[in-house]
Amino acid sequence: MVGQARPGKGVWLRTTSPRHHNPPLSLTRIATAAVELLDRDGVGQLTMRRLAEHLGVGTTTLYWHLDTKDDVLDLAVDTVFAESAPEQHSDDWRADITAQLTNWRETLLRHPWSAALPLRQRPAVGPGFLSWMEFLQAALTRAGFGHRDVAAASWVLYSHVQGSAGSQTALRWSAEERQEGQRLLDDQRALYPTLVAQQHLLDDDWAGNFQLGLAYVLDGLAARIRPPGNQAR
Repeated sequence: MVGQARPGKGVWLRTTSPRHHNPPLSLTRIATAAVELLDRDGVGQLTMRRLAEHLGVGTTTLYWHLDTKDDVLDLAVDTVFAESAPEQHSDDWRADITAQLTNWRETLLRHPWSAALPLRQRPAVGPGFLSWMEFLQAALTRAGFGHRDVAAASWVLYSHVQGSAGSQTALRWSAEERQEGQRLLDDQRALYPTLVAQQHLLDDDWAGNFQLGLAYVLDGLAARIRPPGNQAR
């Protein structure tokens, strides 16, 4: 295993290096292979042995770089963030944030296993995530938000994407089941009149609801922008 890393300490927080001067693998290659396996089989099927086989190396070779499966997931999640990290700001902070979050949501849906993983106990401090968050917070700062608003807004926006993508990937209702559920509501309209009127269980416009909800959030944030010299601390 790599050095004497403290149990549970994320791969990005370690300062140790592989024991071999010319290792046959790199973290980038491991991460790419891990994403391929996760896309194909999901988190439940990922093991160090299967990843080593996919890479064409022995398991011991993989342990030269990583300690546990959690390390692999750290790399894979960061790769997903890197895939959706924007590069340049425009003069429109709302357009920048809308494009960034829409792209990230689409990326999570392309890698369904990733929709819940960023909420794990380990901190997200890889370069992909940090670049992603740097873009988001820079857009908010450029818009004129103060320090406290930038921090709070970042996590509200992050959670909006996470909730949308996570719910969409987790829900496994067929169209027939939706119809049956709605008929159940219809039969109990005295208890659930609003849900019946909204046809709650027939609503599967995930993308439309996400975009409308994001507009609501951004409208609320825009109302908090303070003039220069009057920023919240």
